[in-house]
Amino acid sequence: MNTFMWLFIAEMGQDQTKQQIEKGLRLYQSNQTEQALHVWVRVLEKTSDPGGKFRVLGCLITAHSEMGKYKEMLKYALAQIDTAREMEDPDYLAEGYLNLARSNEKLCDFQKTISYCKTCLNMQGTTVSLQLNGQVCLSMGNAFLGLSIFQKALESYEKALHYAHNNDDKMLECRVCCSLGNFYVQLKDYEKALFFPCKAAELVNDYGKGWSLKYRAMSQYHMAVAYRKLDRLPDAMECCEESMKIALQHGDRPLQALCLLNFADIHRCRNDIEALESLQRAQELADEAGNKLFSLKVHCLSERIFRNQEKQEELREQVVKFLQCVEELELYCALCGESIGERNQQLQALPCSHIFHLKCLQSCGTKGCSKCCRSSMKPGFV
Repeated sequence: MNTFMWLFIAEMGQDQTKQQIEKGLRLYQSNQTEQALHVWVRVLEKTSDPGGKFRVLGCLITAHSEMGKYKEMLKYALAQIDTAREMEDPDYLAEGYLNLARSNEKLCDFQKTISYCKTCLNMQGTTVSLQLNGQVCLSMGNAFLGLSIFQKALESYEKALHYAHNNDDKMLECRVCCSLGNFYVQLKDYEKALFFPCKAAELVNDYGKGWSLKYRAMSQYHMAVAYRKLDRLPDAMECCEESMKIALQHGDRPLQALCLLNFADIHRCRNDIEALESLQRAQELADEAGNKLFSLKVHCLSERIFRNQEKQEELREQVVKFLQCVEELELYCALCGESIGERNQQLQALPCSHIFHLKCLQSCGTKGCSKCCRSSMKPGFV
């Protein structure tokens, strides 16, 4: 077979791959999620085109993210970065590292998120990286917020807004405003916590005619949280119900879990018995998604409810589970025991991705990572 025939067959294969990917997208956009996933998985099994493989992996990453299947999301992100490395294309690598960052962010592995974001930002000069920088800064801001490093989180969000404004990217601006709403909830500045998701809702109303409904759902959820903190419970319930309606319609389990947590908090304020039922359903969704940070929030709110009800046994159980989540998230320095991000102290990341206070590493003069050393010790040799 001559060279032209091989090229012709290769082009036909690429066209078929593209058609199947687009077929999956049409199914997904019409809420036929399982059928879309089936199409994309078959493309992944059959295609020999690296570019097509990379694109279909991107579709699978997005779908599993929105379904709350974060471990599957990470699996496909790892396959995508391997494909990008094989292609040796910096544009594909930049996008692959962003998806790795997002996957680890969803799984609350914030140190890895920050590391992958920095790798992506260092790949300056590529066509894609310049378009993705705003999204990278947003993911990095969310990771810093997860570590309670508030100043760096705010700096990252401001950079993301800068990219959004420069590129006239209203969708990115909407997402950043929602994250800023969450940021100011953590700082207990509830007026600003309400201002930013209200701004996001305005963007949805003004520009979001062709957007996914998830942007409206996101803004409504963050408004609900702020209204709850401001004790405007009817407004909080209305926004949360709107967000939950969209989440159920699209099978968005992470957002369903967040809404259930907010419902539980509203019911707690009203002394309604539905609070614990909502928390139980939220915990089930958090366990399915593998989101440890969300589980932490569920146990924290459950603890408050049982404390108010003076149910000591249930209270102790929630305290134990809360502390287990803190330990699993490793949001503390293993050398001094203080929470990372609690004070404005410089941090140091080791090659293994574990993070310590810089002053602790300097004072102990240790070589290597104490966490890795402890985990590698066998019982009986400690």
